[in-house]
Amino acid sequence: MAKTAEFDKIDLHLVRVLHVLITERSVSRAAMRLQSTQPAVSAQLKRLRELTGDPLLVRAGNSMTPTAAALSMVTPAANVLQEAGRLFTARARSRAFLPSECEETFRIAASDYLDPLFLPELVARTKRLAPGARLELLPLSGEYDYRRGLASGAVDLVVGNWLEPPGELHLARLMSDEIVCLVAEDHPIVRNPRGWNLERYLASEHVAPSPLHPGARGVIDDYLDEQHLTRNIVVRSAHFSLIPLMVAQSMLVLTTGRLFCSRYVDALPLRIVRCPVAFPSLSYYQLWHDLTHVSSALRWLREQVKEVARTLADHGPPRRSSLAAAV
Repeated sequence: MAKTAEFDKIDLHLVRVLHVLITERSVSRAAMRLQSTQPAVSAQLKRLRELTGDPLLVRAGNSMTPTAAALSMVTPAANVLQEAGRLFTARARSRAFLPSECEETFRIAASDYLDPLFLPELVARTKRLAPGARLELLPLSGEYDYRRGLASGAVDLVVGNWLEPPGELHLARLMSDEIVCLVAEDHPIVRNPRGWNLERYLASEHVAPSPLHPGARGVIDDYLDEQHLTRNIVVRSAHFSLIPLMVAQSMLVLTTGRLFCSRYVDALPLRIVRCPVAFPSLSYYQLWHDLTHVSSALRWLREQVKEVARTLADHGPPRRSSLAAAV
């Protein structure tokens, strides 16, 4: 009877509070995620501590750290929330999703490697079809754990490129793109394309984006490493959209997708040249967690992402010149 009485004190929202607190490791961030207040979440944390008999979060310097018991509760809590969502899936599916009536907040984490026009086009399309929707756009960076964000519900969708996307997530391929090099129009290789070989490519001064997570090297350098090759990276930048400006004013070489490079060749003194390395095509994906897989609103959002990517790939700008395509 005592166990039944304790169980009756637990509601689904409290399970969600537990999950968010442990994944966010912060009362203030959890309050923001839950659209609540810090005093209310603090009171719920106190209640959870009483129910579990564990402190759950303990102070560690200026941050909070989950206890071993708390970490063991993350997966069961996620499973409870997921099963609760499935419990009402039939009812949710019986109601057609109407973009014109949507008031959802969509949270998307995306790299800007795909196309500088991708996020602006996605925002424009979403707001045109669902005027009441809100969007929160988050950058993919070395400090952002997108897998934890998806698992905790902090983000609904992640868009980027990977050689091998994480296996525990749902994915949909958006597009593939040829890997090329972007150089300044006065780069020596533009004047002497026959000298652009593997040895010269590797020895050139390269600019590369900062890795998406600690220890990562990026798809270009991961592939080179598999071939036992190393290029000479002299600049790493977390601001990928600024790299074409750096290339235009230097002898740096940027290696990335043709679609991204093509957006800049008409505006800046740049040329697209072939890459001496036989890289596989860049593959771009959208990733999402099982927690949001059945949501009709998020299924609609994923369709918009797919359509924007398809449109941009099909209607990319013309190449600046035949030289750019042939070098």
